[in-house]
Amino acid sequence: MPPRARAVDPGRLAQWCEEHLGSPPVEELFRSGHLSAVIGLRLADDREVVVKVRPDSPRTAACVEVQRRLFEAGYPCPRPLTGVTPFDGGTATAETCVPGGDVLPGPEHAVRAFAEAFARLIRLAPRPAEVPALDPPPSWAAWNHAGEGLWPPSEEDPDVDLHESAGWIDDAGRRARDLLRTGGSGAVIGHCDWLAANLRWNGDALLVVHDWDSVIAEDEAVLVGFAAALYSTARVDALATVEETELFLAAYGRARGRGFNAGELRRAWAAGVWTRAYDAKYQHAVGQRVTSLSEEEARERLRRADAGTRTL
Repeated sequence: MPPRARAVDPGRLAQWCEEHLGSPPVEELFRSGHLSAVIGLRLADDREVVVKVRPDSPRTAACVEVQRRLFEAGYPCPRPLTGVTPFDGGTATAETCVPGGDVLPGPEHAVRAFAEAFARLIRLAPRPAEVPALDPPPSWAAWNHAGEGLWPPSEEDPDVDLHESAGWIDDAGRRARDLLRTGGSGAVIGHCDWLAANLRWNGDALLVVHDWDSVIAEDEAVLVGFAAALYSTARVDALATVEETELFLAAYGRARGRGFNAGELRRAWAAGVWTRAYDAKYQHAVGQRVTSLSEEEARERLRRADAGTRTL
């Protein structure tokens, strides 16, 4: 199983809050996290904040800066309250707490809501040259990693060996990577973990997007392909069906005022296969049931990517 987020000493956390937020915590509202410890706190001055404690990474400062710029541009994300600061061998940041909201938008307009929210994010995000480097991307988005082999090292657990053969999963990832290596355009900034669990809604209106450690600089079609393959209109713990991906790609094109051409569609479909094949490979490697992608679905998604190749 993936490692749990690091334990955080309450006394050290209180000291950090006094030093960087000017007020100590008086109540813990929640504690969660996977790669990071995410702790909701009520401070003595009655503010509600979220403190994130995570391993040190050179990209964290850039992620916080993107989040700050998006908040200032009016995008619904928590406002960063601090920069990146040292914390017991890792780093810590704080942001405003944005509670409440529904886990999914209304079913009649869910695809459009997810796609329009993503298009607005990309439209309002700063250009990559305006912020520090966002490299390296998280492993599930690192299709173009510089290491040897098909798969990058696992961000969830670096000790897991992803190079042991896994048949159709490796075949799907390799074919997707080959398609992604052709074409492409200049990078933009977007969110590479557009899971329903990371968004909250007021009806069809977006209330907040979380997990800003998952912003990367990448080709727009690739970013949209990740999002179209990861979101879900059915359940917060589900992933998009092939039909939902197709609807998302069309809705995104309408939201930005121009549909994708054949080459962009090829890369979008291939990106979705790659990120879900990566997750499937991790599940296989640690002995879990493979739920992120099936062989039949990989074949169908690649068929749609190949159709874009033939129409170029």
